[in-house]
Amino acid sequence: MSSTAFMAFLLASFVLAVTPGPGVLYIVTRTLAQGRAAGIGSVAGVACGNFLNAVGAAVGLAALFAVSSLAFTLVKFAGAAYLVWLGVRMLRAPAATAEPAVPLAPVSVSRLFREGLLVALLNPKTTLFFAAFLPQFMHGEAPPLLQAIGLGAMFVGVAACTDLLYALLAAWFAPRLQRVAGAPAWGRWISGLGLIALGVASALAGQRQAR
Repeated sequence: MSSTAFMAFLLASFVLAVTPGPGVLYIVTRTLAQGRAAGIGSVAGVACGNFLNAVGAAVGLAALFAVSSLAFTLVKFAGAAYLVWLGVRMLRAPAATAEPAVPLAPVSVSRLFREGLLVALLNPKTTLFFAAFLPQFMHGEAPPLLQAIGLGAMFVGVAACTDLLYALLAAWFAPRLQRVAGAPAWGRWISGLGLIALGVASALAGQRQAR
């Protein structure tokens, strides 16, 4: 890849990565509800899920989704259902203590990593995106599989940086939100309902595209 094409790839990757999507909304929600460590764990999980999607696109999973609407629909609705389940679980979590410094419903970073990975992995649009975006910067003088995986890894790296920025901004904002009366309870409800709305919107978007 020429230097011009490489810079174009990085610029396009940054613009696409910084645009909020399901992964960003999940990361911000988790950070606001549970703090910076939770946000960083979610960023790592989403990044790994995105990379696995890139590998899936490279080996032909996107082609399967393109020819099989059933496969796309099953993965799509599995991801939507998982988001709704996360939101319901957050709503049912015990209320926070009266001390404002205590985070809401503590969850281990390892579990947040796994949840972030599934949120990203169960989004077939990401695989289709990689299948459409990466070939624009590939050429015929190198193995296509290695090119696709390499470009996918670079895109995931850029996206992880922008996601981390979102998490740090949310972590900076969270303590200020805690000073507002009743903010912990409201934050738990907003976070839970936000995840449920994200799952429902994802499912409805899949239905609209199928019509």
